[in-house]
Amino acid sequence: MCRAIELAAAAGDAGDVPVGAVIVADKQLIAEGENRRERDHDPTAHAEIVALRSAGRALGTWHLEQCTLYVTLEPCPMCAGALVQARLGLLVYGADDLKAGAIRTVINIPDGASSNHKLPVMGGILASTCQQQLQQWFAARRQAKRSNPPNQQK
Repeated sequence: MCRAIELAAAAGDAGDVPVGAVIVADKQLIAEGENRRERDHDPTAHAEIVALRSAGRALGTWHLEQCTLYVTLEPCPMCAGALVQARLGLLVYGADDLKAGAIRTVINIPDGASSNHKLPVMGGILASTCQQQLQQWFAARRQAKRSNPPNQQK
């Protein structure tokens, strides 16, 4: 999770929401990702998706049953669906997402009737660190907007 937090910081520094993800198989880091939506102009470039794509290439398969994904924020519906489709072995996440969490908080995609894979989940790992990172980033963004309001037309 510590590496995922580092990746989240890098995403935040680059202007993306600070979320980071790593994938481990056989105690080896095989893939990592950070939010890249703003930089890549890609609505699907969430940290989890970036990491899943990298893991699939590294392993030569989309079946990730032997893998654990560590991510700093509870996955959204898109990412939760991708984790189920990948047959991920274990999901470990940090902070709950009270607005869009699709693992346990708002909805529960892995345990839903349409899920063809029962994804094991551990939530709340280093949650306060992950939550604080997000809160500080959003607070800084709000402060910057207050300090530099857009030009108003007359």
